[in-house]
Amino acid sequence: MQNKTLSEPRLKSTDCGDCPIRHRAVCARCETDELARLEEMKYYRSFEAGQTVIWSGDRMDFVASVVTGIATLTQTMEDGRRQIVGLLLPSDFVGRPGRECAAYDVTATTDLVMCCFRKKPFEDLMLTTPHIGQRLLEMTLDELDAAREWMLLLGRKTAREKIASLIAIIARRHAALAPRRETDAVQIDLPLTREAMSEYLGLTLETVSRQISALKRDGVIVIKGKRHVTIPDFDRLLEESGDDSDGGFLV
Repeated sequence: MQNKTLSEPRLKSTDCGDCPIRHRAVCARCETDELARLEEMKYYRSFEAGQTVIWSGDRMDFVASVVTGIATLTQTMEDGRRQIVGLLLPSDFVGRPGRECAAYDVTATTDLVMCCFRKKPFEDLMLTTPHIGQRLLEMTLDELDAAREWMLLLGRKTAREKIASLIAIIARRHAALAPRRETDAVQIDLPLTREAMSEYLGLTLETVSRQISALKRDGVIVIKGKRHVTIPDFDRLLEESGDDSDGGFLV
């Protein structure tokens, strides 16, 4: 596939100690000297909502962590049909060491900032820094668990449960990065339009809109504007998703 030109993104300078994903990202367990080596190979890239980060089949000369914003992983079939196969949320890892080309299209759904590492130096660092390899393995296993959960969602859940599950997944990740007091209601901004949600969940646009309206009418969620969602009772949302309610968040 022919590479497509990206507009030149803004570069940012951020100290690792102040990074909002520092304790969730691939570098979470790095010591001071290891962080210093990562600093030598890292750079920041910013993308506007709707901009393509990488196209499937393109050669990747970097790996990265999502710092802020949301991106989608999309696969296109030969007849042109497209399917969103995953979401990249803050602290998620983009790219695979040892793999030369991208397996999916990666597209920013909101304004996106990524902490990028030059691929070859990063792969060399992994060989001498067990902390990074161990953390990447943990994140890969978490991704596998999420994929299995998504198989259940797409295969067995009702439309209402699918919408509630997606909101719960986003809320859990938000809580992991921004811990809240137990008395606080959960507040998130949905990263996907309703059209994108329909594509991601395998539903029609009309069904997505109808189920969101039903959850709002029943008091499960409160919506302000187009995407700002308040969850008054997270346990109730879990019940609506068809999952077990244990009163807590995954962290």
